Amino acid sequence: MGQVAESIEGQSLLRQPGAIMFVSCYELGHQPLGIAQPMGFLEQVGFAPVGLDIAVENIDESALRLARFVGISVPMHTALRLGVRVAELIRAMNQDCHICFYGLYASINAEYLLKRLADSVVGGEYEIPLVSLIEALERGQPISLLEGVSSRNRVVGPWLQRVYASTASTVTHPIPSRSGLPMLDQYARLEQNGTERLVGYVEASRGCLHHCLHCPIVPVYDGRFFLVPEAVVLEDIRRQVQAGATHMTFGDPDFLNGPGHSMSIVRAMHEEFPRLTFDFTAKIEHLLKRRALMPDLSAQGCLFVISAVESFSDHVLDLLQKGHTGADIMSALDILREAGIALRPSLVAFTPWTSLNDYLLMLDMVEEHDLIDATDPVQLSIRLLIPPGSALLAQSDIQRFLGALDQAGFQYPWTHPDERMDRLHQAVRAIVEASAKEEEDAIVTFGRIRAIADEIAGRQTESSTRTRARRPDRPKPPRLTESWFCCAEPTTRQFRPLLTKGHGEI
Repeated sequence: MGQVAESIEGQSLLRQPGAIMFVSCYELGHQPLGIAQPMGFLEQVGFAPVGLDIAVENIDESALRLARFVGISVPMHTALRLGVRVAELIRAMNQDCHICFYGLYASINAEYLLKRLADSVVGGEYEIPLVSLIEALERGQPISLLEGVSSRNRVVGPWLQRVYASTASTVTHPIPSRSGLPMLDQYARLEQNGTERLVGYVEASRGCLHHCLHCPIVPVYDGRFFLVPEAVVLEDIRRQVQAGATHMTFGDPDFLNGPGHSMSIVRAMHEEFPRLTFDFTAKIEHLLKRRALMPDLSAQGCLFVISAVESFSDHVLDLLQKGHTGADIMSALDILREAGIALRPSLVAFTPWTSLNDYLLMLDMVEEHDLIDATDPVQLSIRLLIPPGSALLAQSDIQRFLGALDQAGFQYPWTHPDERMDRLHQAVRAIVEASAKEEEDAIVTFGRIRAIADEIAGRQTESSTRTRARRPDRPKPPRLTESWFCCAEPTTRQFRPLLTKGHGEI
């Protein structure tokens, strides 16, 4: 990468508009906080970064050719798969550009990224290391000893990311910079009672207190979480409301890790914007422990909660160390419904330990407890993702199912001991991807998944789910219009913005 330290009339090239670019590939249909945050930090020290969100924008080849530094945000598996393709395109058209991958999935794949495409990698709490990295590049200084930064000469382990993160709270936290991002109407909307509303996105905290074995947060944060200052969160909300948002998603890994902080924010938000609604993510365990807060959260405008239900099998839940049981899921559902809040479950429908009967039980529970509309069809296709560094590798019996690391796919492939489950997964995945493309009603998609599962199990499908159409009097619970998921494999559709002239097919 070479010439980053050059200057024009005494001003470094990195201070020129457009010299620093941050790229987001996928953030679950939200305006990307993953690039708004570092842009705010860099603007605070005098740089003028620009952003590009390929989820809603076309690749700007002319801008990428001029960039001296490109940071690629990879907070999740889908984004990493797409981000690698972005880096390949950049490297083909701009040999001198410094490419940095940053975010949760960057550090756990650092060695491979540095070997193939990246000049540097930053994980975990990334804003301050990014500022230090760019300032070092501007001065022409070596980056190999920068705290929190991995380079080709030195790969920083997740443990150092956590040590560094513990000091990040002492740094002035600027408001995320969203002015150069696509407008909110380019992103997922809230669908409620037949209407759609614009949605904003904030995080009140990062990291998590818990150690669920399959979670990618665990290798980086190891049971720690960090609060975003309340004033910063509220100002970010205020600006997004001014931009048209009437609903806010709190994207914290678990909004109830710090309930005092979270409740203070939503109460202040509701006082200033009484018609603003919101959703958040929380563990089943926390919904039970904090049940007394649910009526208050509903009164402040909470419409739904996303919770990592993962499975209805106690055996699978125990192996994943989820901290809840199948009975707990039902208790949390009752608590939320009594408070007037919908539960939207996320699932890991396919694991090496999930039997065909377990999968059928999941379908039964979703149907019997009126969760079909609250469960995005993609959730019924999610296959356990085992990235490098996963806590599962050391603390479960998973080794007997694994193949060799597929580094290009950023995961360890695994084979189910019952070949019917792998066959079912392929069939369900095809149904779900087709239904997303056609925007098929969730009830119809569920019926098709039920039919194939029953067929593979050799049992007769109940006609209720095979043929049922939506009744006019059956309203959908509130949902966001983006239904894909962070650990799902990217679709051909998601790769399409990266199919640029001269770069061939994916």
